[in-house]
Amino acid sequence: MSNARKEQDHTAALDRMLQLATGYQASKVLFTAVRLGLFTELAARPLPCEELRLRLGLHPRAARDFFDALVALGLLDRGEHGYANTPTTARYLDRGRPGYLGGFLEMADSRLYDFWGTLLDGLRTGEPQNEIKHGGEFFDTLYQDPARRSEFLQAMTGLSMRSAHALTDTLDWSAHRVVADIGCAEGALLGHLLLRHPHLHGIGFDLESVRDDFDRRVERFGLADRLSFTAGDFFTDPLPRADALVFGHILHDWDLPTKRMLLRKAYEALPTGGVVIVYETLIDDDRRENAPALLMSLNMLIETTGGFDYTGADCRGWLAEAGFGDSRVRHLAGAESMVIGTK
Repeated sequence: MSNARKEQDHTAALDRMLQLATGYQASKVLFTAVRLGLFTELAARPLPCEELRLRLGLHPRAARDFFDALVALGLLDRGEHGYANTPTTARYLDRGRPGYLGGFLEMADSRLYDFWGTLLDGLRTGEPQNEIKHGGEFFDTLYQDPARRSEFLQAMTGLSMRSAHALTDTLDWSAHRVVADIGCAEGALLGHLLLRHPHLHGIGFDLESVRDDFDRRVERFGLADRLSFTAGDFFTDPLPRADALVFGHILHDWDLPTKRMLLRKAYEALPTGGVVIVYETLIDDDRRENAPALLMSLNMLIETTGGFDYTGADCRGWLAEAGFGDSRVRHLAGAESMVIGTK
């Protein structure tokens, strides 16, 4: 390799490192735009700088820089009629759209942004850095406040949207009749699945405190005749009987013994030929490429007492231990994949 090429490589690596070092700036610009409802304001039509500034209640000093930073980050377009959403922000960051992802971004801003500031403490102690830093259990603590519980559940809906759509179309659902989502949150996955496959019936399984949020989402879907809620605690209660059980962003919350216990319960709840579907930001087997999955595993350090993310090979091994005779890994969307085990 020539010296000139080596220098180019060093320069590119340095640029990447500096981009990572200042990544919090871009994150905060995005979070702030979502919190302001900027993308929702632009849902109807483009707006000139001054009108957009006034609608959002911003001081004139830095408003233009703020809007143009969003343009440079690829989050807004700017044309002769002013600022406009890109196709992606129009689809995912307009609060009026069903695919709204902003709930997750709002939670990342209001909760996770500050908690990640003490990552070093977590790495040194192995202890969570969130609301339970000084004791308590994550979901019990978080769900005590109805507003924070709803914010968290909406965030889980946003986080799951891409995989929910992919899961709906990736698997052959014709052989199944009843699907249960374990840790269902608002039930968004089941809603999309049942709308796409009218022969299916769904069961949302979660803590009793989630019921009202689930029922509101079901009413919006218009699926009360095919989608029901079962209150339960998967530590103490059996899982619902179904042809297919889904664990979406669930296993990574818990330590290894709990992961294994949940998969054993899934095996016991399923009939012969039934399937369990586990989807997460799975770490690639070589642990080199899927950075979002490895960062998510660090997020489990921040958020939980024993949770961690894992590879597809890890999950397949746990499924075999639980009794599943066949399993496979399939990509879903973005950084997320699923593992399917058949009884």
